[in-house]
Amino acid sequence: MNFKSLKYSLFIAFMAGTSFAQESQVIDLREAINYALENKAEAKKAQLQIENSEYLIQEARAGALPNISANGSITYNPILQETAIPSSSFPGGEQSPDPFIILAMGQKWNAIGGVTLNQNLFDKTVFTGLKAAKTTREFYLINAELTDEQVIERVATAYYNVYVQKEQLSTIEESMTNVEKTRSIIKSLFDNGLAREIDLDRVDVQLTNLKSSRQQLINAVSLLENSLKFYMGMPIAQPIELADNEFQVEEFLLADQVNTESRTELKLLNKQSELLELQKEARKAAYYPSLSLSAGYNYMGQGDKFPIGSGLENGVYWSDFASISLNLRVPIFSGFANRARVSQADIELRQLEQDIADTKLGLDLEYQNAKTQIENSYIDIENQGENVKLAEKVVNNTQSNYQLGLATLTDLLEAESALVNARNNYSNAVLQFKLAEIQLLKSKAELNSLK
Repeated sequence: MNFKSLKYSLFIAFMAGTSFAQESQVIDLREAINYALENKAEAKKAQLQIENSEYLIQEARAGALPNISANGSITYNPILQETAIPSSSFPGGEQSPDPFIILAMGQKWNAIGGVTLNQNLFDKTVFTGLKAAKTTREFYLINAELTDEQVIERVATAYYNVYVQKEQLSTIEESMTNVEKTRSIIKSLFDNGLAREIDLDRVDVQLTNLKSSRQQLINAVSLLENSLKFYMGMPIAQPIELADNEFQVEEFLLADQVNTESRTELKLLNKQSELLELQKEARKAAYYPSLSLSAGYNYMGQGDKFPIGSGLENGVYWSDFASISLNLRVPIFSGFANRARVSQADIELRQLEQDIADTKLGLDLEYQNAKTQIENSYIDIENQGENVKLAEKVVNNTQSNYQLGLATLTDLLEAESALVNARNNYSNAVLQFKLAEIQLLKSKAELNSLK
């Protein structure tokens, strides 16, 4: 064995050891979906949005609650502002030789601390914002439902694809087993001089082709399993096995129409319409007057020395003062800005109405397409099922006839190929049926039944 072959063998051994380091997890469709709903990033982010909406409500509610703050400052004035007052303003000032008396305003040090309270008594914008925050929470709840449905759809689709690829892999492996049996018979006949070498070579070619197809399917299964694990939010390195079960294929009783109002997509758009209505109402609220109450209490010290810790004996005078005010604001003219904002909100609403109408049309289309695909796939499954039975019968008869010398090797190999094709066609028909079933459940807002 050369060095290159040795390295390749060691790499294969390492990969094999890595593959078996973790035990394969057997999952069925329901387990895969529930795992995804708990671990996939989209589902977690949707739940975080719901949690965040609670804080949005708290923030909006804060506008209707009292706002209390404390304030304080210390100011040093190295140069005091001076004011010139006419001497005549004072009694006897007419006899003063100076026309002005210069007075320094304030003190070198000023310290002040206090508490301020503000309370909205009437502000339509605040109360509209509170309604919008609660509606936003409802929006995120519906959005979380839609996210769950999207996760379910992706996981179910990926799961079915893996299942069908594994079915086709089993078909190839079963065909290889049959061809290997045929090769053993021909090899025995060839060793005894009762078969031609070209017949053995043709079987070897067929077997090589099947091995190549098998390897391609192994690779395809591995890639599809990785996609499934990604959609589930599962570590890619975790080996998985699909539960050994048969998917039920049953004929559906399909109505001509379905109630699209129950679709989560439409619920989300309707809730978005409510939010836009509240946005329009909030912009209209700018026309309304607002009334608020404010109050404050302060304590101030001033003097020539640092005021903190000093009193009147040190030349620092402390005093308090308070105020209470009722504030009314009446909007009169905003340069037509408010009117423009209301018109913009109205345009957004009308655009959304068009989106809702188009979405309804698209949802009806989804249902009709899923219905048609279900009906056609069901017929195709029945036909392909009968075709598989017929192909199996042909293979059994051809094998018997070949052993009796009544059929050629070409007939036998062609019969085996036809059986493989028939089984693959049946698997594909089942896949199309199950994919259409997902779309049908989606169009009827029943994807959660897969959980």
